[in-house]
Amino acid sequence: MHQLSIVIVNYNVKHFLEQVLYSVEAASHGLDVETWVVDNNSVDGSMEMVQDKFPWVKTIINKENLGFSKANNQAIRESDSRYILLLNPDTVLQEHTLSRCIAYMDKHDDVGGLGVRMIDGKGCFLPESKRGLPTPKAAFYKMCGLATLFPKSKEFGRYHMKYLSEWDTNEVDVLAGAFMMLRTETLNKVGLLDEQFFMYGEDIDLSYRITLGGYKNVYFPETTIIHYKGESTKKKSVNYVKVFYNAMVLFAQKHYSAKRAGRFAFWIHIAIYIRAALALIWRGASSIWLPLIDFLIVYAGYFGIARYWEAYHKFVPNFYPPEYYFLHIPFYALIALAAVFISGGYDKPFRAYRVFRGTMAGSLALFAIYAFLPKDLQFSRAILALGSAWSIGGTLLLRWIYERLSIGEVEITRSQQKRLVLIAGTQESKRIIDLLNQSEVSHQLLGSVHPKEIGKDGFIGHIDQLNEIVEIYGANTLIFSSKDVSNARIIEAMSAFSDQNVQLKIAPNKGEFIIGSNSKNDPGELFTLEVQYALAESYNKRRKRIFDLLFSIVLIGLLPIGVLLVFHNRWRQLYSNCFWVLIGRKTWVSYEGLNSAEFLPKLKPGVIFASGLWTESKFEADVNYVYAKEYEVSKDLHIIVEFLRGKK
Repeated sequence: MHQLSIVIVNYNVKHFLEQVLYSVEAASHGLDVETWVVDNNSVDGSMEMVQDKFPWVKTIINKENLGFSKANNQAIRESDSRYILLLNPDTVLQEHTLSRCIAYMDKHDDVGGLGVRMIDGKGCFLPESKRGLPTPKAAFYKMCGLATLFPKSKEFGRYHMKYLSEWDTNEVDVLAGAFMMLRTETLNKVGLLDEQFFMYGEDIDLSYRITLGGYKNVYFPETTIIHYKGESTKKKSVNYVKVFYNAMVLFAQKHYSAKRAGRFAFWIHIAIYIRAALALIWRGASSIWLPLIDFLIVYAGYFGIARYWEAYHKFVPNFYPPEYYFLHIPFYALIALAAVFISGGYDKPFRAYRVFRGTMAGSLALFAIYAFLPKDLQFSRAILALGSAWSIGGTLLLRWIYERLSIGEVEITRSQQKRLVLIAGTQESKRIIDLLNQSEVSHQLLGSVHPKEIGKDGFIGHIDQLNEIVEIYGANTLIFSSKDVSNARIIEAMSAFSDQNVQLKIAPNKGEFIIGSNSKNDPGELFTLEVQYALAESYNKRRKRIFDLLFSIVLIGLLPIGVLLVFHNRWRQLYSNCFWVLIGRKTWVSYEGLNSAEFLPKLKPGVIFASGLWTESKFEADVNYVYAKEYEVSKDLHIIVEFLRGKK
């Protein structure tokens, strides 16, 4: 019998899985541990990676997504250990995590389940590390937001038990399924995970059954792990609230009386509506606040310029009719903001160059439209010119103010370049530098910090001087080599920098990727230096969709001429697909063979396939890769023209 069986359920998270297996390997040193990976029909090459790099891992490969509970149970039934650890693939263990947890459970026979302190990729404590039982009141307080407003209250904050210190060992009601160490004896008594729960709620149900079986659930903060995908990533999602609600109702129906379960469902229904409404309001407000303020600023500028022009150049009060102020000027502002939107000016983080590009394009479009207006609608070119200048200057000034006040994710004067410091030895520094040089991520390498030796030649300092190095050199990104720096030391650094504007990332041993988190609100982000796809950018996705719409409209407008062309098979193919492109079911140009492009940015099925038109490309890759990597709207037009000329 082994000391411990670790069970990891994987679903399309190859890079996270590789990282956690490296950390499991390090944490298992000196222990008798077996590790299982259960794959729920991933298509990202996860299992090939496991079999190639981690031959000591036992695998179960499912042909469909069976959900979290069923997949865990498959491995648990095959295991033979004193303890079972349910572990998420998007976690990183400290080297002492397993030994400390096993030692604690060995000393406390009454402990059936153990959870640990978890932080996200920014170093912030995750409150789901310790939770209370989701009674009707506790679940209602959480889902309607009262728990967030009064976190230290024993009444309102009972769901995440925030009135208990994150640094003290305590008995708790519920453990998180991301890290859940279980006594096999306890599982034999209370049963395995309930397979009625597909994604959420199975950890709550099992924790509750552990307490019913006479055992304790303990929160154990003497070791800390990273959990990249914390609940904070999901709280504003209406779908998450819905799925979580269904799990809570299932839990109530299973463990409460029919009358109490009915009351629970009623209050949860109320909470779900409140939470969904708040989520929709927040999503709407976060999407429109900047465009709305831009509109008011641009409109106010045009209005003031027109009034000034009346008073000091026309010398006639109310020279311009009311419709000029309430129809024409709003139209001018909308054109300018539409151009900013198309240019990506409202994509986060908000960047100045996108706004400048959009307002310039909007100004040119306005003058072009103005030239075709009837004379009685051409009120003043001077106002149009001054207003366009104001649109450009006013919107940029507004963003400068936002940046100074730290409102939103606005970046205008801050350098977009990553100012990097590597925490790695000589060989690992060279390897990571090679990765950086092969990438197209804008970066400035400030130097390497040695993780062990003080005063080492070629290094700017020692790991104990990291705070001073960040301050003096102005570093905004730290990359740790997991080969040279222990996970415990990395986690310690993450906690130290959690309240600073510094990105912390991990370069796994032998990996060609870097895992980290760019913001507290995105703890589950994968940051890779391998490939930057143009088609992954919102700006290019938007331009591709606009091209699809415009080309469809032009084709339809040419229908009288097109009637003569539909007898040609290629033109018939275009016209027959106009409707599907217009409603978004297809795109004019897409990958050749969608199944072979499963790792590329997603596209709708294409009327025409991309083909090898970029012979000048420096990338030795298939055409789908090149199309996604180097995408421009002109490429789509070129492909269509070549298609019509019969070259494909």
